[in-house]
Amino acid sequence: MITHYLAAAAEEGATEHNPIIPVWQEIVVGSIAFAVLCFVLIKFVFPQMEKTFQARVDAIEGGIKRAEAAQAEANELLEQYKAQLAEARTEAARIRDEARADAEGIRQDVLAKAREESDRIIAAGNEQLVAQRASIVRELRSEVGTLAVDLASKIVGEALADEARTRGTVERFINDLDSAGRR
Repeated sequence: MITHYLAAAAEEGATEHNPIIPVWQEIVVGSIAFAVLCFVLIKFVFPQMEKTFQARVDAIEGGIKRAEAAQAEANELLEQYKAQLAEARTEAARIRDEARADAEGIRQDVLAKAREESDRIIAAGNEQLVAQRASIVRELRSEVGTLAVDLASKIVGEALADEARTRGTVERFINDLDSAGRR
């Protein structure tokens, strides 16, 4: 066998072969292999790569659209939040103002009631003083009358035993005192 290979190699060496120009059988086999490779690539690999590329483009564009939509929604929510916050601040200011007005109204009511109560207490005290004064004056009249009769009895030297006469004398005396005090 080795001899057979050596003989084939010697035969090949006998024909001179130009290294720049390839052997035509190699060109045919290479062309067929290239055509099969191109057919497989065009038929199976490139469509799959195109699908993958398109899916990736769709995912990126969809992601961008979703991000833009999310950004728009976030901006809308931010504006709603700002509007609600401004409304809440306005409402809080209104409630504070109402509370101040209510507090002032309550304060005025309490002051009015206190004045009324004070006036009522003062009036009741004045009435009580007038009643006490009248009572004291009555007591003093009777006492002064009794003292005056006793004094007059001692001065005159006779007993003023008659009740009606005593009372009349006392009344005249007190009336004289009243008129003298009013002048």
